[in-house]
Amino acid sequence: MDSQERGTFAAELTHWRTVRSLSKRALAKRLNVDPSYVSHLEAGREHGSAHLARRADAELDAGGALWVAWQRTDTSSTKAEPAEPSSHTALLVLEDDAALDLDGSTFHLRMRRLLRNDGADPVTRYLVRINVDRYPSEPERSNALYRRHPLTWEELGLEAHCGDEPMGWTVKHDRDAFKEVWLQFQSATSRFPLYPGQKAEITYSYSVSADKWGPWFQRAVRLPTRRLSVELAFPTETEPTVWGTETSMSTDFAPLRTPPRQSVRGDRTVFAWSTMDPPLHARFRLEWRLKNPDTKENSPVSTLSASQAMANAGIVQEGAPVLTSPVRPFDLPAEAAEAQRIVGELLGAIERVRELHTFGKGMGIAAPQLGIDRSAAVVLPPDPEAEPIVLLNATIEETSADQDEQFEGCLSFFDVRGRVPRPLSIVVAHSDLDGSPRLSRFTQGMARLVAHEVDHLDGVLYRERMRPGVQPIPVEEYRGTGTQWKYG
Repeated sequence: MDSQERGTFAAELTHWRTVRSLSKRALAKRLNVDPSYVSHLEAGREHGSAHLARRADAELDAGGALWVAWQRTDTSSTKAEPAEPSSHTALLVLEDDAALDLDGSTFHLRMRRLLRNDGADPVTRYLVRINVDRYPSEPERSNALYRRHPLTWEELGLEAHCGDEPMGWTVKHDRDAFKEVWLQFQSATSRFPLYPGQKAEITYSYSVSADKWGPWFQRAVRLPTRRLSVELAFPTETEPTVWGTETSMSTDFAPLRTPPRQSVRGDRTVFAWSTMDPPLHARFRLEWRLKNPDTKENSPVSTLSASQAMANAGIVQEGAPVLTSPVRPFDLPAEAAEAQRIVGELLGAIERVRELHTFGKGMGIAAPQLGIDRSAAVVLPPDPEAEPIVLLNATIEETSADQDEQFEGCLSFFDVRGRVPRPLSIVVAHSDLDGSPRLSRFTQGMARLVAHEVDHLDGVLYRERMRPGVQPIPVEEYRGTGTQWKYG
């Protein structure tokens, strides 16, 4: 970044504009500002406003990095605008209620939230996500389904109200199986912003056909929340069974602390679950199994999350101490037989997980992911004809100054994907079975794969490599499965 230090808003803005291959003029057009103003921002002569920082973050898909950098570099000598009225940072969710009903062929979802504005500025919009995944443990199968039959706004039939007032809405993201909309605190005839100290009850509903939904429903806590509840209703004739798991930023998936309560309401079997004061960023996932002989697609659908499927394949999951401790190197050639045995176990594990997922970018696995604290890893290039690369006692000896940032996945927490900065070229020192030292250079995608696995040998997970303020996204929102990383 020349003389600028990464982490400042000016440096981050320059970095992300460059990563997205945009000129200053192109970015200025997106931000609706003069190109000279972008130059002043990147030179640090102007700090910009909160509104501009958030908009730049969204336009450059920076995952929150620009907003965090803007807050960090705010100074008293710079006149900052008040927080954007549409910001959610001041909102408190007093009640969050979800009701999902299957009428046999269609899922109908109704969401209700009681909000209170605890900030100093009026709130004029509220972000809503619509996300479906028919085959949660088979992303490539889901991707293929939604490419052929994407969700449409017509079939969703989205409706929203604030009290008795209809709410307008604008589209933020429109993807095959993932959509985001801003619900507006206004209608065609009136505006009703949520002012500081005020409460408002908003409701919204939409429908999705059963062949696009999938056997799960997840609630993510993105705002401070007092009470969260979920109700699932299924035709009693389907003999539904429901269970759930909880995950957070500090814990791997675990069973819900309390089971869903089951009751019968007419021809529906209803499952109800609730919790008080859920932790921020927690995710509560309810899953189900239905017996319906008339639905052929029901039986092959796996209700396992991606991480649970990997755990069943023998992959150690996040939280295990072996994943965060440096491994022991081999004494080669004295331990050649032991090293060869462990490499065989890694290759066997690769075959198991390849039955669960299509790795279009290539893949790798390290011994700690099988619970073995030895310095062995295997990397498969994306070319299916290429031979596996075996790395024993591997260390990174050289890295290029040039980096890029792309999404990675990890078999040890496969439910999410995270943007990770990596060097575009690395030199790795490693050993043959006979103890002979080797130096190998890897570039672009292979450099990323190898660096990821060498990190495992050092007890480092990719979350630690992500920039401050950037969080992984759920795998259901990731649409790069089965494709290679892109390089200019």
